[in-house]
Amino acid sequence: MRAFRPARTPVALSRTGLAATLLVVALVSACGKADNAAPAAAPPPPEVGVVTVSLGDVGLVTELPGRLEASRVAQVRARAAGILQKRLFTEGSDVRAGQALFSIDAAPYQATYASAQASVARAQANLSQATALAERYAPLVEANAVSKQEYASAVAAQKQAQADVAVGNAAVQTARINLDYATVTSPIAGRIGRALVTEGALVGQGEATQLAVVQQINPMYVNFTQPAADVMQLRKALEAGQLKRATGTAAAAVSIVLEDGTPYAQPGKLLFSDLSVDASTGQITLRAEVPNPGGVLLPGLYVRVRLAQAEAGNAITLPQQAVTRAPTGDTVMVVAADGKVAQRPVKVGNAQNGRWVILGGLQAGEQVMVDGFQKVRGAGPVKPVPWQPAAAPGSAASAPAAAASAQASVPVAPASAAK
Repeated sequence: MRAFRPARTPVALSRTGLAATLLVVALVSACGKADNAAPAAAPPPPEVGVVTVSLGDVGLVTELPGRLEASRVAQVRARAAGILQKRLFTEGSDVRAGQALFSIDAAPYQATYASAQASVARAQANLSQATALAERYAPLVEANAVSKQEYASAVAAQKQAQADVAVGNAAVQTARINLDYATVTSPIAGRIGRALVTEGALVGQGEATQLAVVQQINPMYVNFTQPAADVMQLRKALEAGQLKRATGTAAAAVSIVLEDGTPYAQPGKLLFSDLSVDASTGQITLRAEVPNPGGVLLPGLYVRVRLAQAEAGNAITLPQQAVTRAPTGDTVMVVAADGKVAQRPVKVGNAQNGRWVILGGLQAGEQVMVDGFQKVRGAGPVKPVPWQPAAAPGSAASAPAAAASAQASVPVAPASAAK
């Protein structure tokens, strides 16, 4: 007998589909509630490099072009006429004052010297004879044994003989000088260049022939010029109290930068500033003295001269990349305590060594952005971190020291920064 199975009605099927649908809706709702309950975390603020402002007295250094010049230059010339027989020095070497450099044929001068000596001997013999005659006539004239006229003639002959001896001595001295001129010596101590004549040349004929040049290169002079307008502007700023004169030895401190940008190790000192202005260029000429014990500096070399002339109070130096320069004004980006970044106008002087001197617009303790400008998005906050300048390749150990130096003020900017 066949068991009875109830037929599956459409109502039973609808209840099963409804249950599945309700389960799916419940799962979707749960996921939606979970998403609403745990929103995504906001990204952290971007890091930017900053330096902290530290106000103080900053030395204003003017950088000017200059040329090196030997402190003493002597032209070695032939003062005696004759044939050059021998060169007695090594070209390019250091020579002493009075050292023999050239030898000229001295035979004519030796003969002249010997002749002058003979003339002196003859004049001395005549003087002895005239003196003896005058002395013999002296008691005789008192006894009227000789006439006064004869005695006067004897005395005159004695004086003439004395004069002849003096002339002869002068001729000997002149002959001795000319003979000495046959050996040409160095007038100063220094470094001698190449010989300008060779052996066998006739020199000193009609004029003193130049034979060589001796230059004293320790110390060296550096001649440079400064615009008169900058000098007058600096004086006005000093008188108005905007700047003050550099203290201590800094007023005359001079440093040299070689043509390839290498700083010269030896400091120099300012010797003088010309009182007149060049009418054609409007420049004032200055001269400084620089030690040159190693002979590194050479006459005629182009250099840059850094001259300390004044100090600016309440100033700071910043890396050039921290300052935005525009026709409308110079600005920097300042990071506030809450991380917000704001633009700030500043007063900027000239630059040197990759830094600007900031003469106004910042307060001590403020943080100025140096890099990370591309990370700033709108008014969102940033995270300031100490800025570290890029270290040279192979000098990773110097990074901490470079970071520390970023906080220090270095003396830069020309005198025109007092505008």
